[in-house]
Amino acid sequence: MLSISAEEFLCWKKKQLSKGGDHQSFAVLLDCIGGISTSDLNLISINPKGKLNLKKNLGFLESIWNEHLLKSCPIQYLCGITFWRDLKLKVTNKVLIPRPETELIVDIVFNIFRKKSEKLFFAELGTGSGAISVALALAYPFSEGLATDIDKDALEIATKNYINSSKQSNLKFYCGNWWSPLESFKGKLDLAISNPPYIPKDIYEKLPKEVKDFEPKLALLGGEDGLKHLREIIQKAPLFLKEKGWLILENHFDQAEKVKQLLIKNEFTSIEIVKDLSGIGRFTIGRYK
Repeated sequence: MLSISAEEFLCWKKKQLSKGGDHQSFAVLLDCIGGISTSDLNLISINPKGKLNLKKNLGFLESIWNEHLLKSCPIQYLCGITFWRDLKLKVTNKVLIPRPETELIVDIVFNIFRKKSEKLFFAELGTGSGAISVALALAYPFSEGLATDIDKDALEIATKNYINSSKQSNLKFYCGNWWSPLESFKGKLDLAISNPPYIPKDIYEKLPKEVKDFEPKLALLGGEDGLKHLREIIQKAPLFLKEKGWLILENHFDQAEKVKQLLIKNEFTSIEIVKDLSGIGRFTIGRYK
């Protein structure tokens, strides 16, 4: 550990933020690489005469921050870590960086299945970093979960995140496209969740550089209208869900009504559009019959 004065650190921090970037990204850098948590920062702002212990020196932290600003590379990829809910997750450019709004998927599940002692059988299609599945496997320790992804590199990261986050063995990983690895589980699922690629082609082309140039296209592009993967997931869901089983989907900000109609067409009931913290219809949920 390297010990420096709080005053020196605060002066350095102010200089770095004056170059550009946002406070949230800077906080990720400090926590992941520097070993300085938000509570540490709060303490030194109250007592700037104290000392601070760093895992890495300021020069090293500055070099990562400069690369982030120069190349627009997401700070999470440069650090190799992101925070999501109460999880600390490994991420590389093989997986999408899990977004704060996606955290609400877990809360939707909590609202449907209120008892944490429930023995759920759930599947997540397109798990990426494993964030959603790991969170659910931890929250429902008596449940059994299946997580699929078409990309072997993504599954490797998701598996590591599960092992690092849990001593349990209630989550298994399968490689393949959407439902295809789950043929032997037809009619058995209480719940299926997916945050699939849903960005329409024309919008994908205009995405910010830090997203388009660094995050996997496979995890973002949803075909011409953005609904290609959502259609496939919804159409095949009745084969895999139990009667009264739930399907929870994340969609683009303007797709909820179309996703709702797809659910109705495929005999889902209790359909609801759930808004995110910005008031956008970000999730569409339904129950099979």
